[in-house]
Amino acid sequence: MGIIKNGILGGFRKKTGTVVGAFWRRLDVIRSLPRSSGKAPTEKQVNQQKKFKLVTSFLSNFGNLIDVGFFSSGQAATPMNLAVRYHLENAITGAAPNFELDFAALCFSVGKLTLPLDYNLDTSVSGTMNLTWSHTEPNDKLIDASDQLMMLVYNPVKERFIKVLQGAARAEMAYSLAIPANFAGDNVEVYFAFTSSLKRGLNSNTIYLGNVSLS
Repeated sequence: MGIIKNGILGGFRKKTGTVVGAFWRRLDVIRSLPRSSGKAPTEKQVNQQKKFKLVTSFLSNFGNLIDVGFFSSGQAATPMNLAVRYHLENAITGAAPNFELDFAALCFSVGKLTLPLDYNLDTSVSGTMNLTWSHTEPNDKLIDASDQLMMLVYNPVKERFIKVLQGAARAEMAYSLAIPANFAGDNVEVYFAFTSSLKRGLNSNTIYLGNVSLS
């Protein structure tokens, strides 16, 4: 039974007949109940479902980075919805039914914020990952000394993620990340981006630093 909370002209919650009332992104909406077609899904539909499951299950591991990096005040979709759409279109490889993620195409941030002209990752010291970058440009609307570093490290062998939301300010030009001891000898996928500390939703694109061997 649906419940009307604000009078006869207000929105309602729960199921009423063949529709469901809900509050979505500050709007009262009514959705019809899904109908079962009784037909088996086509091969194309099955493949799309597999791709969707692959992408959503992986991205859910660093949703906090996506909430920042894919945020856009002008979009009705959530950051996660935008990220899923991007990866379905750009980051799936392999032939059915053996779909895989293309780690080189993976990203957690998109935008116009300026990236450093030069950067370098040093993993020669055991247990530490040292990222350095240049910063010689003056502040303007697409770059600021206070921009914050974000990082993502994924270990496919151990299926573990290291997520950094506020690593260092752009002006510091260096960030040292501690790596778990049991990562030693593994290869990891490494990414970084910058986000503005002055304007929400102003982010850089993601830089893929490659498949990196750890000491």
